[in-house]
Amino acid sequence: MGWGAAGPNGSAPVLAPHHPCPFESLHFVGHSAVMREVLKTAFQVAGTDATVLLCGESGTGQELLAQAIHRNRQRAQGPFVAVNCAALHESLLESELFGHEKGAFTGAVRRRIGRFERASQGTIFLDEIGDMGLGLQSKILRVLEQREIERVGGDRTTPIDLRVLAATNCNLTADIAAGRFREDLYFRLSVVVIELPPLREHREDIPVLAEHFLTLFGCQYHHGTPMLSDSALAILHNYSWPGNVRELRNVMEQMVVLSQDGPIEPRHLPRGIVEHSSTAPIPPTSPSVSRGATDTDLLSLDAVVQSHIRRVLAATNGQLAQAAEILGIHRNTLRRKLEEARIVLQDESGHSFHAYAIALGFVALGLSVYRLAGILSGITIMM
Repeated sequence: MGWGAAGPNGSAPVLAPHHPCPFESLHFVGHSAVMREVLKTAFQVAGTDATVLLCGESGTGQELLAQAIHRNRQRAQGPFVAVNCAALHESLLESELFGHEKGAFTGAVRRRIGRFERASQGTIFLDEIGDMGLGLQSKILRVLEQREIERVGGDRTTPIDLRVLAATNCNLTADIAAGRFREDLYFRLSVVVIELPPLREHREDIPVLAEHFLTLFGCQYHHGTPMLSDSALAILHNYSWPGNVRELRNVMEQMVVLSQDGPIEPRHLPRGIVEHSSTAPIPPTSPSVSRGATDTDLLSLDAVVQSHIRRVLAATNGQLAQAAEILGIHRNTLRRKLEEARIVLQDESGHSFHAYAIALGFVALGLSVYRLAGILSGITIMM
């Protein structure tokens, strides 16, 4: 099942009629079996105060699911307070979470209540907790164990009554092994773990999600709701969606804003999506390149995703912030993907990036390593 908000007229979300879901009131769009399993688990834990860790790639709907868990049953009337742990420096994040006393540091001219206290009787959602520093992790562990906090610069503890939900797009097991994440905190957070699948693993939800977003933004921008042609829908279905549902939502919003009379055709879709959909023809870059694909030309899904990221970086001259915005992911997530793919950028101005991006662009077009070496002879590529 995919994610979405309620229809613009408050109508119920689209769900498979033959399989009632207890989360119907929480505005989930789609019908895939894998997402129904996610909702089944979420419904089971919603009526408890168990700490839940939501894992999955950026853009898969972690915060939306956290809100759904919060709104079901006992803490629904309390506040839902979300904190992006990757957005602030550790010292600022500590003050944001725990609050501070007057005079605790330069500029602390008055007492400030932190997010933990503001979430009292409700739920706090710690997003991207895998990016939190080790020093602050130990303090979060104490909160989970003792259910009390101490403001920065204070000497008294304050009891808190709240539920803790957390989310990450990191591999916390690998981070624990590398010494970047506390194992004891992981055990406290992972009372229940819910894995949210990337959109490419429940492609059957793409048509209904696309239609939902087209309707939603058509109403928001006072446009008619454009229709997707079969060929355009096929391209969307076969695209890898590295930005997941968030990226699909952004593309559908663009289609509404730029829509004209008639259905949405492949020529109206963003070029990057058309070029990287498996239904799109791949033009040869050299007369020596065969038009037929062989086993050595075919790429894995991870290679396609990495290639798309490299193309976006090339188009943005290596500007990570701009590239992350286009991909629909957080800049820290993009940095992590670059590290995993061993893509080296000397800086964000693109000075040493172009030859590397050009080379890997050829890989995306299906060239083998030997053809790549021949075409790029004389070009120094930094790996």
